[in-house]
Amino acid sequence: MLAIDQGTTSTRCILFDQRARLVGVAQRPHRQHYPRPGWAEQDALEIWRNVERIVPQALRDSGVTADRIAALGIANQRETTVVWDRRTGTPIGRAIVWQDVRTEELVRELESAPGSGRIRELCGLPLASYFAAPRLRWMLDSVPGLRDRAERGEVLFGTMETWLIWNLTGGPDGGLHFTDVTNASRTLLLNLRTLTWDAELLEFFGIPARMLPRIQRSTASYGSTRRVVPGIPIAAALGDQHAALFGQTCFARGETKCTYGTGGFLMMNTGRELVRSEHGLLTTIGYQIGPEPVYALEGPIAVTGSLVQWVRDNIGLVTSAPEIETLARTVEDNGGCYVVPAFSGLYAPHWRSDARGLIAGLTSYVTKGHIARAVLEATAWQTRDVVEAMNADSGLRTAALRVDGGMTSNNLLMQIVADVLDVPVSRPFVAETVSLGAAYAAGLAVGYWPDLEGLRNNWRLAAQWVPRMDPELREDEYDNWKRAVELTFGWVRSRKRARR
Repeated sequence: MLAIDQGTTSTRCILFDQRARLVGVAQRPHRQHYPRPGWAEQDALEIWRNVERIVPQALRDSGVTADRIAALGIANQRETTVVWDRRTGTPIGRAIVWQDVRTEELVRELESAPGSGRIRELCGLPLASYFAAPRLRWMLDSVPGLRDRAERGEVLFGTMETWLIWNLTGGPDGGLHFTDVTNASRTLLLNLRTLTWDAELLEFFGIPARMLPRIQRSTASYGSTRRVVPGIPIAAALGDQHAALFGQTCFARGETKCTYGTGGFLMMNTGRELVRSEHGLLTTIGYQIGPEPVYALEGPIAVTGSLVQWVRDNIGLVTSAPEIETLARTVEDNGGCYVVPAFSGLYAPHWRSDARGLIAGLTSYVTKGHIARAVLEATAWQTRDVVEAMNADSGLRTAALRVDGGMTSNNLLMQIVADVLDVPVSRPFVAETVSLGAAYAAGLAVGYWPDLEGLRNNWRLAAQWVPRMDPELREDEYDNWKRAVELTFGWVRSRKRARR
């Protein structure tokens, strides 16, 4: 099985065998562009050119020929928005990345528009700059002539999996324009009940329907490759966090995973039940492999791994990311210090765009070891905030947490997460769960794996951390954390609080 994982900072191609063992991998980074404060962009053509290179490289390096590939699955960074010319395949400017906040002013205007109160009811998401529809609306309003071209069907919209599928299946020469339900559910345009583009939402955002891709199940026929390595069936597409849920085999209601990378992304399987959050979470589609979707609650955390990068690159507290664990282990606790990384506001469950980061509780006793410890604890406490909200919304109790992503190599951090959640934390043997989830979904579609139980049997434990924190200390520390979070609110006084 072949998987393409198109991520925020790089694109990977990974091959898996039937026992879910990694057979080959190739990876290329792409540039990040920050033309203005709060703006984040990428070159969609650069990403496509990287795919053209890494797929043949992964096959070549592993000694696998194209005729041995049963199918291809794609996972992708979600919400990143691409618009391109149908005839030439040329993008209309750079892709606007999910981290971009240029649409905050537009979102505030839309909040007061008639019909804004219906958005969460229809699509399960709050009206926020985090999602694709405001970015697409901004492009239609800002690029001269683009709206007219969109209404004539001359330009196409998609998130990254749509862009790659279109190019792989022919591009300007008959490329197929598809998305899957998980990515569609992150646009603010999908009706969660009907699983179709919602006419009321399209009208509210002013999006021409002709530029939108056709929505399919996560496992479906997305055509076959005609470019790069021709003849491979494209059998699955999922947003990266949904792919991680699938790769972690969280197939039962209540099972929860967290991916720790640049940010943190918790997702709980809620089964066939569409749970409307009352505690600041996102209602989304976990995946769809049959006639009915599996729904999920999600809590995105904006800053986890990027906080470690910040203290390395901007502050110089450490010289490498792994050094943060060594430094944090020089102390027994945080020394009364708390770091809240609200660099551009807070995501779930607070949704406060007016928040900004702070370090609270500083005294002359605090050392750089205490600060390092507080940096790691910030990820754990943010996880606790989201898990508390998930338990409240779902009526379930998170009994265990499956984790993946680059930060899980930090053993101290994983122990702290187990301590503050008071549940076991497990890391699988195959760390590339996003890619594995895309491969699993594609493999199910073509019969490479027989069923979900067969996928469960592939899951193997690599490491586990069990809670060992004193319960009273846990709750005292959590109270301190919540007080620190409240101090970040309202820092940007000229901005209104983001709606939940």
